[in-house]
Amino acid sequence: MVKVIASQIRKGNVVELDDKLHVVLLAESFHPGKGTPTTQIDMRRINDGVKVSVRYKTTEMVEKAMIDERPYTFLYEEEHGFAFMQMESYEQISVPKEVVGDRAPFLAENMECHIGVYNDIPVSIELPARMTLEVTETEPAVKGQTAASSYKPAILSNGVRTMVPPFVSVGTRIVVMTEDASYVERAKD
Repeated sequence: MVKVIASQIRKGNVVELDDKLHVVLLAESFHPGKGTPTTQIDMRRINDGVKVSVRYKTTEMVEKAMIDERPYTFLYEEEHGFAFMQMESYEQISVPKEVVGDRAPFLAENMECHIGVYNDIPVSIELPARMTLEVTETEPAVKGQTAASSYKPAILSNGVRTMVPPFVSVGTRIVVMTEDASYVERAKD
């Protein structure tokens, strides 16, 4: 364990709270005009999956667990999780569905991900930041609609819903952020 200030905690970190390990789901720092800056941390307890939300002063010290993070290749979905393999040693690991969470639709065969392991238990997963997917369903563009700030709903080839600019049509390949499925750009391929 290492002590760090609360403002340095990021999503995917593992912290110790009340002698139990928690994986960070969201960490936001608030700097009000008056008063003390704070950091709000939403986390999930690793042993039972209970979600906890804690607010720290930004400079308060937090126990951060040192986890072993290595690259793994996604193989397939199992009944209770997802199977990954480390390419150097061919060691396979099963990551529970709760650890992958709402990013599961972005897992693709042979995709390289970084998995954080603590005491032989997978506790966090980091997918590639961007992914190229095809738009399978969207509304047609409305004539006269400007591209400045108007977006329309679309469904991607992995079933995820997102918002896209009006010029994007069915069959267009786009780049999205795996973190929140937000549109980045039209694919260059």
